[in-house]
Order: sequence, then C-alpha cells, then structure tokens
Amino acid sequence: MFDSILSFLKDLPGGAREKRISPEDDPRVAAAALLFTVLDADGIRDDAEMKRLREILSETYDVSGAELEQLMQAGEKAEQEAVDLYAFTSVLKRHLDADARKAFIGLMWGIVFADGEMHELEDNLVWRVAELIGVDSRDRVLLRQEIQEKSSRN
Repeated sequence: MFDSILSFLKDLPGGAREKRISPEDDPRVAAAALLFTVLDADGIRDDAEMKRLREILSETYDVSGAELEQLMQAGEKAEQEAVDLYAFTSVLKRHLDADARKAFIGLMWGIVFADGEMHELEDNLVWRVAELIGVDSRDRVLLRQEIQEKSSRN
C-alpha cells in the first residue's frame, strides 16, 4: 500500500521534471516543514531522527545531493517562519488524496520513532496534523502501532 502512495508522492511537482511552483504551495516543502516540526517537537534534534528525515525526503521525493539539501533547507526555513500548522497542512490537503495524506502521517510516525521513543508532544503534534489533513483517529493510531512495531524490531 505504501509503495503506491510513495509513487504518488514522487510524482508531485518538483525538480526539472516539471515547472517550479511557488514554495508556499509546494507540497514537498510543506511536508519537509511538518517533518521538521515533529522532529523538533520534543526539543531534541537526535542524529537518528535527522538521518530518518533525510531518508524519508530522499525516498519519497526521489532527491539526493544538492536537491535534497535544498529541500531540507527550504523545509526548515519554512518551519522556522511559520506561525501555525495550517500553512503546511492546507497545502498537503489540496495536493494529496486521502490515501497519500494517511501515508504522510505514517512518515511523521517514522520520524517520531526514529530515536526509539515517543514524546507526548510528538504524539500531540501528529494528532493535530492528522486532524487538519483529514486522517481519522483510527487510521492515525493504527499507523502509530505499525510504525512503532517496525521500529522496535530494528
């Protein structure tokens, strides 16, 4: 299931494949910003979380090298300048279908569990983002359990 969602996410606007769209409406930047937000939610930037963030962005958007660095910088800058989550969640809601929004919540859980533990602020943030992009509580909890189980095996 996630493979088809990741394939959809890779086809979103970006790079040389399509014309550039404004950063405030770029779903890749919005996704990166939200992933930085969950990464920073507990106040600790763990190396494992940063590594997982790089992997997620690289795999999801098929970027590497300078293009990956640009996406990370744009996402981090957008996250630092944001006053709320709506600026990012509204972009994702416009550009992603229901399955892709659900898959994005799975990516957020991947960042949360990259360091082996879940802080209550991380859990709360994923809950708020899920609500804002229209992912129901049941799906959010099932994704959390699935990602938590996978991370405990690694």
